Amino acid sequence: MKLTAQSSLAEAAGCVAGALRRGRIRAVLTGGACATLYSDGKYQSFDLDFILQSATTTRDLDDAMGAIGFRRVGSHYEHPRARFLVEFPAGPLGIGADLAIRPVTYRIGRVSVRALSATDSCRDRLAAFYHWNDRQSLETAVEIARRRKVNIAAIRKWSAREDATDKFQTFLESLDRVRGRRRATEKSRSPSRGRPRAR
Repeated sequence: MKLTAQSSLAEAAGCVAGALRRGRIRAVLTGGACATLYSDGKYQSFDLDFILQSATTTRDLDDAMGAIGFRRVGSHYEHPRARFLVEFPAGPLGIGADLAIRPVTYRIGRVSVRALSATDSCRDRLAAFYHWNDRQSLETAVEIARRRKVNIAAIRKWSAREDATDKFQTFLESLDRVRGRRRATEKSRSPSRGRPRAR
């Protein structure tokens, strides 16, 4: 797959994941890129963050990324045409205080990308809301939960461990409001099924 100025984040993620696999580099897609995928683009990120899970040198990364047209600029990689930056932040892979993260396989075309699950991507956005009061991250977490199947019970327990029960309640209330608006919109668009009354 060749990247162009029109390439989507999903296409860029698949291209990078394929290059890493060919270079025998294990990594997990995290952060805003996962939020973009799981929110169906409602949230837009232009950074792809991969947490490395294998012993890898800078030379290994340069070779793998260079094979698909990226070059290293400081601490990240840039492509001459695609608009996305790729970074490899220091691990470990974690969300808040939780380091027991289990990546999932996210399919992009024929490419399998190791990534956060929808539930963990939702938690990742909530962590920014919980600890830095980032309202955009709250809105993104709500969009992920609205569009994907997430484990609310697991998020509730994790939120308690993060000492964020009150903010978790804010998340639930925001999610309920958004779902309510969606139901109301769908109902208003549905044709009436009642029988016409005789006059």
